[in-house]
Amino acid sequence: MRALLIAGPTASGKSALALDVARRRDGVVINADSMQVYRDLRVLTARPSPEEEAAAPHRLYGHVDGAVNHSVARWLADATAVLAEVEAEGRLPIFCGGTGLYFKALTEGLSDIPPVPDAVRARVRAECEGRETAELHLRLRARDPTSAARLRPSDRLRVMRALEVHAATGRSIGDFWDARAPGPLVGEGVEKVFLAPDRTEIRARIDARFLAMMEAGALDEVRALAARGLDPLLPVMRAHGVPGLIAFLEGRISLEEAIAKGQADTRAYAKRQVTWFRNSMPGWRWLAPRDARDCVG
Repeated sequence: MRALLIAGPTASGKSALALDVARRRDGVVINADSMQVYRDLRVLTARPSPEEEAAAPHRLYGHVDGAVNHSVARWLADATAVLAEVEAEGRLPIFCGGTGLYFKALTEGLSDIPPVPDAVRARVRAECEGRETAELHLRLRARDPTSAARLRPSDRLRVMRALEVHAATGRSIGDFWDARAPGPLVGEGVEKVFLAPDRTEIRARIDARFLAMMEAGALDEVRALAARGLDPLLPVMRAHGVPGLIAFLEGRISLEEAIAKGQADTRAYAKRQVTWFRNSMPGWRWLAPRDARDCVG
C-alpha cells in the first residue's frame, strides 16, 4: 500500500483510526481538513491533542495563520512536499480529514486557476458587501452562466470566488475546473476509506462533541480570534461554531442559541459531506466506524 486515505463526516472517528493505523504501521498522519490547518482553532476544529500528536507523527495541523486565505492549491503543494518526505523515510502516509476537495486534488488533480490580484479581490468583495448570496448568484449567472449552473445559490464563498476569477481573467472559472493537472496519488496502491456512521449516531456525537469543545475552551479561542479583527469572509471566520459564538460575544444572541447554532451548522455540514462523497468520489470503500479498525491497515 502506497498510502491510506481516511475520510468521513465530522465526528465519525477519523482521527482515532488514523492514529491507530499510524502506530501499528509506522505511519505519518497528514491533515486533509481545511479548518484544522489553522493554528487559531485547535479546540473548535477538533485537531488532534498534543498527546495524540506525540503518539505518532502528525503533519499540516495548525501550520497556517488565520489571516491567510488558505486554498486547495496551497494545501496540495504542502501535502505533495510532505508526501515525498514521508515516502523517502519509508513510512506510510495516512491522509485524514473531511474536506472532499483536498482528497479530490490528491487523487484526481487540481484545476490550474490563476491567482486573483489583491486589488481585484478587494474590489469584488466591496461590490458584494451587504448583498444577499442569492443576488450574487444572479450576478454570476449574468456574467458566467456556466459556473453559476454548477454552484448552489447559497454557496457564498464559491459564488464570490467565481466572480473574482471572472473579474480577473474575463473567463469562466468552469474553464479552469475542467483542465486538471494530475494529482500526486493518481494510480494504484492507494487505499481509500470513508467512515459512514449511522445518521442518528453521528448527530448525537456532533452535539456531544460541541458541548465538550465548549468545556475545553472553545469560547476563549473564538474570543481571541474575534479580537484580531479579521475579514469575516476568511475561511477561519466561517468555521463551524465561530459565527454563532462571535454573535454571543457581541451580545446579539444568548450562549444557548450560539451553541445550538454551532451544533446545527455542524450537523448540516456532516450531511453535505456524506452526500458529496457519495456523488463525487467513486471507488472509496465505505465502512461503519465500529468495523474500521479490523478492516483497515
